[in-house]
Amino acid sequence: QVQLVESGGGSVQAGESLRLSCAASKSSYSSGCMGWFRQAPGKEREGVATINGDYSTRYADSVKGRFTISKDPAENTLYLQMNSLKPEDTAMYYCAAVNSAGRCPLAAHYYNYWGQGTQVTVSS
Repeated sequence: QVQLVESGGGSVQAGESLRLSCAASKSSYSSGCMGWFRQAPGKEREGVATINGDYSTRYADSVKGRFTISKDPAENTLYLQMNSLKPEDTAMYYCAAVNSAGRCPLAAHYYNYWGQGTQVTVSS
C-alpha cells in the first residue's frame, strides 16, 4: 500500500504558474509509473503527464510545452510545474502511481493508487 498526498493547488489568473507536489509514502513507487491526472466537473478523468523509473515522460497534447513532470526519488516526491495556465486547465488534479515499470500510459485505469486531489482554478 502506498499513500499519495498532493499539495500546491490554488487559484490563479490565466498566464500564471503553479507547482503541484505529490509526496509518496513508499520509495519503491518512484521506480514505477507515476503521473498526474485531472478531472473537471462533468468530465472524465484525463491523463496530464506521466513519468517512469527511467525518467521518460509522456504529456497530453493539451499541456505539451506548458507543463513539466519531474520527480525527486530522494524525497519520494512527484512534481508538476504548470506554466502559462489557461482557464481550461481548471480541474481537480490527482497524483497516481502503480508499482509497475513500462510505458506509463496516460490512462487512469492503469494506476491503482491515487491521492485525494488538489484543486486548480484558473480565471481569465
